[in-house]
Amino acid sequence: VQLQASGGGLVQAGGSLRLSCAASGRTFSRYLMGWFRQAPGKEREFVAGISWSGSSTHYTDSVKGRFAMSRDNAEKMVYLQMNSLKPEDTAVYYCAAKAYSSNWDPNDMEYWGKGTLVTVSS
Repeated sequence: VQLQASGGGLVQAGGSLRLSCAASGRTFSRYLMGWFRQAPGKEREFVAGISWSGSSTHYTDSVKGRFAMSRDNAEKMVYLQMNSLKPEDTAVYYCAAKAYSSNWDPNDMEYWGKGTLVTVSS
């Protein structure tokens, strides 16, 4: 599966952005999807993940209550709605996919898209 993230940009603290990830391939619904981010000088970290059907989502503690992940299997899209953004959310955001396991370790993801830069100004 090929992935392409978009929707990043510059936003003031407290603002919102919606990231999108377009997937290609016929078996999109068979992949668990995740959003990850990497800030300058830091390791890539898990942000949010979603189950095959979209019925279950998982978030890292720092974004709970502010971010919401969703997917549309018919359109082969995943989204990350980011509200109440903080300067510490500044990073390159990546979408990624894997077929099995709910372990959201970046090293376990099978496919990665190119990232999209989110910059939150204070």
